[in-house]
Amino acid sequence: PDAEGIIRLEASDMMKYNASRIEVEGTKVKLELKHTGKLDKNAMGHNFVLLKAGTDTAAFGAKAITAAATEYIPADAEEIIAHTKLIGGGETDTIEFEVPGPGEYPFLCSFPGHVAMMKGVLVVK
Repeated sequence: PDAEGIIRLEASDMMKYNASRIEVEGTKVKLELKHTGKLDKNAMGHNFVLLKAGTDTAAFGAKAITAAATEYIPADAEEIIAHTKLIGGGETDTIEFEVPGPGEYPFLCSFPGHVAMMKGVLVVK
């Protein structure tokens, strides 16, 4: 987190986040996702989806592909702790959420095909 306590995560047209490991103190988290690319969200959309500890990210990604109507966030996904909206080049979304407690929580971009390269872990101390 920066001086304001905000995690500033960037996603690019190269299908990458600028961090694959984020460490935070405490369970209240504020995260800003910024798409630094130029492509539209229909071509290169990105989001940040935080999942419960131990979730299989590949299996979740496969389920998310079928949820195009809800911007690749499955409606019945109990494993989701928090997520941003799907954004395109130049856009930003900020969310605040609370995690259950200390541990390691996987995060990913649920846009089709992105989970292989766009994933990481949020470490809560």
